[in-house]
Amino acid sequence: MKAHDFTTRVQRHFDQLSTELLAQLVVGEEATLNLSAEETLYVRFNGNRVRQNTDVEQLSLALRLQSNGRTVEKSRTLTGQLEVDRAAMTRLLERCRHEASVLPLDPNQVPLENHGTSHEEFSGQLLAPEEIVPAVVEPAAGCDLAGLYAGGCIIRGNRNSKGQSHWFATETFFLDYSLYNGPQAAKGSYAGSHWNAADWEANLQRTKALLQLLSRPQQDVKPGAYRTYLAPRAFSDLLGMLGWNALSGAAWKQGRSPFKKLAERQAHLSPLLHVDENFALGLTPRFNSLGEVSATTFPLIEDGELKTLLVSSRSAKEYGLLANAASETEAPRALDVRPGSLEEKDILPALGTGLYLSNLHYLNWSDPVSARVTGMTRYACFWVAGGEIVGPIKDLRWDESLYSALGSKLMALTTGAEIDPAVDTYFQRALGGSRTPGALIDNFTFTL
Repeated sequence: MKAHDFTTRVQRHFDQLSTELLAQLVVGEEATLNLSAEETLYVRFNGNRVRQNTDVEQLSLALRLQSNGRTVEKSRTLTGQLEVDRAAMTRLLERCRHEASVLPLDPNQVPLENHGTSHEEFSGQLLAPEEIVPAVVEPAAGCDLAGLYAGGCIIRGNRNSKGQSHWFATETFFLDYSLYNGPQAAKGSYAGSHWNAADWEANLQRTKALLQLLSRPQQDVKPGAYRTYLAPRAFSDLLGMLGWNALSGAAWKQGRSPFKKLAERQAHLSPLLHVDENFALGLTPRFNSLGEVSATTFPLIEDGELKTLLVSSRSAKEYGLLANAASETEAPRALDVRPGSLEEKDILPALGTGLYLSNLHYLNWSDPVSARVTGMTRYACFWVAGGEIVGPIKDLRWDESLYSALGSKLMALTTGAEIDPAVDTYFQRALGGSRTPGALIDNFTFTL
């Protein structure tokens, strides 16, 4: 009931504030308003006990003013009190007008249009505040658990002076945690819109099993190329690099896309690879900051061939491309990788001898021209011999081209796929995420 009350109250406030603010525009002015809001309970755990908890309710509103060919965007937090926020947004509008009066013309300004109306709300079944601590810590009794639970309602709203109106609200949670045994740690994540005690306990047991394996003797793995299994979370980390200009239409036209050769049909990836943008996952709204509404799902990579570059309206105007309601960053917002045929029970036998990686971190392009990525292994990663886990490894640095790792070296994808939600909480709880299977890759290159 609390989430419903919050959503209703915020929508009413946004609609009234927007209507009054847009009515203040004069001839030669158009404006877009973007609302971000959340009501989230955060609980931080350490040593399987509560270290810190807080309930955050916050609203912010961004105003993009287009005035006589100039563009200015500013934002501010809201109080939720109409009179206070009305005065504050009026002052913000005046600041935008003043700044626009001294700016040069914006040659790639996208004229505002009415992109219609949409309304999506995804209701969840979250734990009541008093239920969270026992639900988390009791199944983890005897464990050194550290992590963060965040759960509640996240809202995005969009309106413009042409009459469009979009609304998105979702009720979700995540528990991003680690289990420790002294300096050793195994990482887990449980997320969704409906808390299920059995699912949480099964998730916890998988992480416990990884932690137990870390007590085996550490294996000394030399630099080299090894057959490697990337668990879904690790594969999600690797595919996250697609959001770093690889699928951007603007980056391709500027000659700085790591997938330039893929876009120009000079290279291809494995036919096993099918990547979609899939808003049906409910992780993020289909509308962007201009209120343009994307198709519910469409292919990005199919049978290893690039099908769609993400193109914002601004890039389309600047470079003569066809816009497809991409965000201004032209990065995937709801990445969905179709699973393959490798059963979970067959992962270790198929790996044979090589490395099992549960997580990656510190990823970056080492050579963007060849789509080469570098990073480190993290948490529970193991040496496997004869289809059995022998023991953990020290952290290793790897360096591999996506043209190889997602191309000729990609051996199989698992039948199961997992959602890896965005767990960023900088300034506000993030939306988005991906759904990925695990991946078996041959001769994955480790350098240090």
